[in-house]
Amino acid sequence: MTTKEPSRKQIIIPIVKSNAELIINLANQQIANINKSLKEIKSDITVDFICIINNGVIITTDKLANASNLKIIKKCIKNANNINSEAIESPQLPKSKLYLKIIRLSFMREKGLITPDIIKGVIKETHIFNNITLASKPCIIKASAKSDMTVVWVDIWDLQSGLAVKNIINQHFNVRWYIATVCGTNMNLGIPQCKNCWKWGHSILSCHSHVSRCTKCNGAHTTEHHRENVWCCKENKNFNRAATKGEPCPHVFKCTNCKGDHQADSYTCPFWHNHFNRDWHSRKQQELFWK
Repeated sequence: MTTKEPSRKQIIIPIVKSNAELIINLANQQIANINKSLKEIKSDITVDFICIINNGVIITTDKLANASNLKIIKKCIKNANNINSEAIESPQLPKSKLYLKIIRLSFMREKGLITPDIIKGVIKETHIFNNITLASKPCIIKASAKSDMTVVWVDIWDLQSGLAVKNIINQHFNVRWYIATVCGTNMNLGIPQCKNCWKWGHSILSCHSHVSRCTKCNGAHTTEHHRENVWCCKENKNFNRAATKGEPCPHVFKCTNCKGDHQADSYTCPFWHNHFNRDWHSRKQQELFWK
């Protein structure tokens, strides 16, 4: 898990950029209107602040929102001044990638191998997987070197509360001639990466840095304002150098964690591989070994 994704106490509202900017400009007024409406229905949830993202806005609350809270928030946003209400989609709760495994399947070749495409087709047609969306292609490996059974690893999208997963854990269904069982996997939360200073080991809510750091150069500015703050991208008339707007940044990236020539949130960073990629590589090696 990293702090790049929204937390459970946030609500995502997909809207166009022009609408998002109007909401942010009147954030205090919007928050007051939403909290007043929530109080009228005797809801104990309170909106703390609003921030903008690439495809809309995120509303952060002090407690987990429910369906009735989402309806009130959508109504308040649509009633805001100068807002194009037709371009506002329904508020959404954040989703996470959750992990399952399907067991009780044989690896014997005489009956035909179970392939990822077969698993995808079965999940699509089986009623217990209604409203379940796969996050990636199923991964099939042998249970152990001497076992004739196989394990299917399935990654799905679900609410961060895991509501959909709870409904299908320990359920049985047919995969051709086998009766398979859905099981949960051990949760591995990993180590969070702060989205403010981009160091590992804490989240943005517990960061002690007074300034935001750039993922590209580790400067005391946000990544989106990198070009406006670093010498190699700014215009300099004394050296007859034009701004690099619209061109690739010539700046040498500097990771705040390993001091390497890449961004602090890059997947090539050794810190990322050490903290998060260990389990993935282990599973991938087994998958390649048994092909």
